Amino acid sequence: MVTGISLEQAVALMTGGLSPLPPEALPAVQALGRTLASHVTAPMDHPPFDRSPLDGYALRAADIAGADRNHPVCLPVADTLYAGDEAKSPLLPGQAVRIMTGAMLPPGCDCVLPQEDTDRGNPVSIYTALPPCKNYVYQGEDYRAGSLLLPAGTRLDAAALGVLSSAGITEVSVCPRPKVGLLTTGDEVVEPGRPLPPGKIYGSNGALLAARLAELGIPSFCRHAADSPAAVAKAMDEMLEDCDLLITTGGVSVGDKDIFHQALPLLGAERVFWKVDLKPGTPAMFSRHGGKSILSLSGNPFAAFTTFELLARPLLAALAGEPRLLPRQRQAVLTTPYDKPSPRRRFLRGRYEEGQVALPEGHSSGQLASLVGCNCLVELPAGTPPAEAGQAVQVWLL
Repeated sequence: MVTGISLEQAVALMTGGLSPLPPEALPAVQALGRTLASHVTAPMDHPPFDRSPLDGYALRAADIAGADRNHPVCLPVADTLYAGDEAKSPLLPGQAVRIMTGAMLPPGCDCVLPQEDTDRGNPVSIYTALPPCKNYVYQGEDYRAGSLLLPAGTRLDAAALGVLSSAGITEVSVCPRPKVGLLTTGDEVVEPGRPLPPGKIYGSNGALLAARLAELGIPSFCRHAADSPAAVAKAMDEMLEDCDLLITTGGVSVGDKDIFHQALPLLGAERVFWKVDLKPGTPAMFSRHGGKSILSLSGNPFAAFTTFELLARPLLAALAGEPRLLPRQRQAVLTTPYDKPSPRRRFLRGRYEEGQVALPEGHSSGQLASLVGCNCLVELPAGTPPAEAGQAVQVWLL
């Protein structure tokens, strides 16, 4: 087990050689928000026939050349076509066909005249001329059979699902959603809704990380274990049966009750690293057992949140094969100062907007209320003095 490594080294150790989980086949109607795992090609032309974009008359441009209000052209109406009708008979020279929006155009026509430019009679009087191809929607105008309809990596939103439906596609292959187990620990933790005895606290890490995973579209389930190495090892063993990634909080530092140093060997897990050179969340630990990953985070709420963003998200991105799960970074200008030096690489909560970032009050790793309304982590490099307003900083968007 290595110790005291950089954030980048930690991510490399966790994700190096890690293969994504297999793609999942889903009915398209259930795939909103999912990411395509493979290209989708068009199985057909769309539209599948030449069609009218408006209500009017299908005709030949040559037959109405020179028409205007003072010199209308009169044409017999040979047929009426509605959306869904098949145009079986070709349009003969000197004829018009009454046609509705979306209807198949008859062979032989080369334009569609809006009904507002006629008297709508039979024969129909036409009051304006048109060039060929005017108001004419060609077969395959939207996309052609065999063309790339949606590339792999497309996030399936309403428009993408509409496109799939227009092509008659009912099933898609999507990137998997890793199932995450959350194990919180601590004898001091009481479940919300129960009386709070002296010396106890209500647990927040389970709710915090489960909600964050849900925001990322990742399913999870949560358990709590007391500060007993045997109990924690048993809980981990059971939870690993039902998840692709296990995230734990608490018990990873150097105190008497930091029991993961005993629990992981009891489980038989391979410990890969312990302690990452950042603050908060330095004691983060990573292990493997049975081909699955175990990421153990600090029990302090903001420390757990920070290291989840910096360490768990790259793991989730690798398991899902989805780069969108990686945190995005931006350059910003700090609008509020931070009065402490940063001997170690430090991450603060912040509110980023239009290239500027403001810091709230309260940056202790045990404080959670000041995280409300924040949308980024602000990075201060190791060895920097107190940060001043106007200083350029790197932010990691949440």
